[in-house]
Amino acid sequence: MTAGVAPALAVVEAWLDGRRPTVALVLGSGLGGLVDRLANAERLAYGRLPGFPGSTLPGHAGELLIGVLGGVAVICQSGRFHAYEGHAQATVTLPSRLFAALGIRQVILANAAGGIRRSFAPGTLMCIADQVNLTWANPLVGALVPGDTRFPDMSAPFDPELITLAHAMAGAGGIALEDGVYCGVMGPSYETPAEIRMLERLGADAVGMSTIAEVITLRAQGLRCLGLSIITNRAAGLSLTPLSHEDVMTTADAAGEALGRLVEGVVAGLHAREAGTL
Repeated sequence: MTAGVAPALAVVEAWLDGRRPTVALVLGSGLGGLVDRLANAERLAYGRLPGFPGSTLPGHAGELLIGVLGGVAVICQSGRFHAYEGHAQATVTLPSRLFAALGIRQVILANAAGGIRRSFAPGTLMCIADQVNLTWANPLVGALVPGDTRFPDMSAPFDPELITLAHAMAGAGGIALEDGVYCGVMGPSYETPAEIRMLERLGADAVGMSTIAEVITLRAQGLRCLGLSIITNRAAGLSLTPLSHEDVMTTADAAGEALGRLVEGVVAGLHAREAGTL
């Protein structure tokens, strides 16, 4: 655990007051509606957490929540920090390190992404099978953090068992779920058509400005990750519609109900598997 996590950890442990969430949820642009599915939710504003900057983006609430989802105690990060806001990698990944320090072993990360695969229409749900880091940064650069693996294996950044469970729950709930490769870029400008053509040739199915650093950090700490993207728009050059953050949030909100059911199903499935009933 880094020294930077300790002050926030002390505040969160006092807030939890003995409660022990086993799953963490990370929500991106326009996906805050998923927290409405939490029972007995309690909120803790980022402003009360040492080292946590306030959220500057529409669609990012800027708070932690504790509640029950699918019969399981979960902690939820509603709103991210991004490198394009000027934050250092240590700040971007501070919540991820907090989850590890709390003893959480499984994290579900959701984001809004632009669709590169030609068959992806706005509103498509994509399970992230793999990722490409084109942010030109790595959160593990520097002195080795206690608990980190110096050279973490990234051959399966997203846990195969969690991916299988997500598809099982999607099928049971009648939710269409695609698999695809997520490419992370720095932002904050959207990509050019030429850049999208490049990413398509590299094998990317979707592109966004988050998730990459978090997953690298979580894997270095040994946590299991499941990534889910809402495809909010066709990427630049694949549609005549200009790109806007407002449209991203509108589409994310519209697809949020299906995402919420899927995440709740996955969490309930994890609980059932641990109890030996699934």
